[in-house]
Amino acid sequence: MGLNHTSLLLRFLKNPQDNFKIIHVAGTNGKGSTAAIINSILISNSHKVGLYTSPHLINFNERIRINGVTITDEEIISFMKHIEPAINEIKSTFFEVTTAMAFHHFNTNDVDIAIIETGLGGRLDSTNVVNPHLTVMTPISLDHRDILGNTIEKIAKEKAGIIKKGVPLVTANQVNNVSKILEKRVKKKESVMHICPNPESVKLSSDGTSFEVYGNNFNTSLIGKHQAQNAALAIATIKLFNSKISYETIDKGLKNVYWPGRLQLVSDKIYYDVAHNEDGIKSVLKNLNRMFPTSKLYGLLCLKGDKEIDCIAESIKSQFEMLFVSTSKDGLLMEPEKLSRELNNLKVDNVPSSDISSSISKIKKVRKPDGVILIFGSHYIANEIFSEFEISFDTGLI
Repeated sequence: MGLNHTSLLLRFLKNPQDNFKIIHVAGTNGKGSTAAIINSILISNSHKVGLYTSPHLINFNERIRINGVTITDEEIISFMKHIEPAINEIKSTFFEVTTAMAFHHFNTNDVDIAIIETGLGGRLDSTNVVNPHLTVMTPISLDHRDILGNTIEKIAKEKAGIIKKGVPLVTANQVNNVSKILEKRVKKKESVMHICPNPESVKLSSDGTSFEVYGNNFNTSLIGKHQAQNAALAIATIKLFNSKISYETIDKGLKNVYWPGRLQLVSDKIYYDVAHNEDGIKSVLKNLNRMFPTSKLYGLLCLKGDKEIDCIAESIKSQFEMLFVSTSKDGLLMEPEKLSRELNNLKVDNVPSSDISSSISKIKKVRKPDGVILIFGSHYIANEIFSEFEISFDTGLI
């Protein structure tokens, strides 16, 4: 870990990241959604915007976009041929090369601004080579404890590593211990911290979320109270970036944002969400209970082996009428029997099922007429979910 490999790759490319403005986004939950909302608002204000996020849902190309259009296979191949000597010499990682590719693509295509999401952590994340115009911090909670540290304070210190000298930080409300760490880092870096207000009058529907902030009513296509909070953080960021951007333009951007896999309605009362840590899953369940207060919940969970199963177990215990656990075809996730055993040991009742397709058939058969199904736990099942429900996923424009 460290920034040296990325810095060397970018030096080989003549430091493309220095040629456009950057908003750098870190945090635990909601950083992808927040980045996507900022991106959509800036596009609505006629900016040419680069967006770099991870992981992807279906195709690698999704990670690197300009005004919604993904990098092409031909552009990826051309870049890899050009940079291959440097990769071999430096022995760069996948994420270091991808980060360099994003910056090169944005520079080659003359973007005005790029929204850059950290991959993991902040201080040692490959994206932290940038000198941003603004930094943004979504709520910090426990995730990746094996890498970032086993307490929320240690994780907050790692993520606070994106805060640079004199660069303003925009943050959502954080728990007290995290706030203190961010304040200390901001003071040390002679910067300023802006805390966005909490959204009010939040209303959820199957079409999106309405809320009020800064005395204005807004609607976003994303579903959930947490998406109103992500939107409030994005709005605060936009107003600090350019106070002349109107609330009408902001509302247009909020309505146009498309960020699949986040409480996405894939069929009648069937939702898919990539949430894979305690806070993310709690948030999704809270939103579903808010939307369907009298309905029973049925779940299908798939997880990567590095996830915090003990924390996740606490968030899902007694939440489902029936919970199935399964795995993906690509072998990247835990086997159902192993996941089932671990959950049973943590007192979470569940039914192991061999694959996603048969799991969906089983869960549809057992659900009561007013029941709601949640498929959750991983980005890596998106392809199978979209295929199962015949949802087209156009990789040309996201």
